[in-house]
Amino acid sequence: MPPSSKLGETFAQRLRTARELRKVSQDEVARKAGLQASAVSHFETGTRKPSFDNLRRLADALEVTTDYLVGRVDDPAASAPQGELYRKLGQLTATDRDTIKMFVDQLAKRNQGKKDKGEQ
Repeated sequence: MPPSSKLGETFAQRLRTARELRKVSQDEVARKAGLQASAVSHFETGTRKPSFDNLRRLADALEVTTDYLVGRVDDPAASAPQGELYRKLGQLTATDRDTIKMFVDQLAKRNQGKKDKGEQ
């Protein structure tokens, strides 16, 4: 199977999986992404491939990254929020970034303690 064909199959499956994970219909994804519902259906069946702009719109609508949709990363839950935070870091001062790093470190330690105790 040619690499582009495999990529298309991966995208179709990932799009469907992300939509089911978010428990939204094709119509809802289309509305959020500013697309026609028929386009989402074609993308999920693999009969059409999205443009770069539509790929980004779909990722935003499903709160995953484009990397997840095209198969470059495997965890849809760990992708979108970090990407959004990362993009905004450039708008902060060095002092603000240091403060955020300390805050994130504290949250990670707190959550690790919860994990160690079997809490969620």
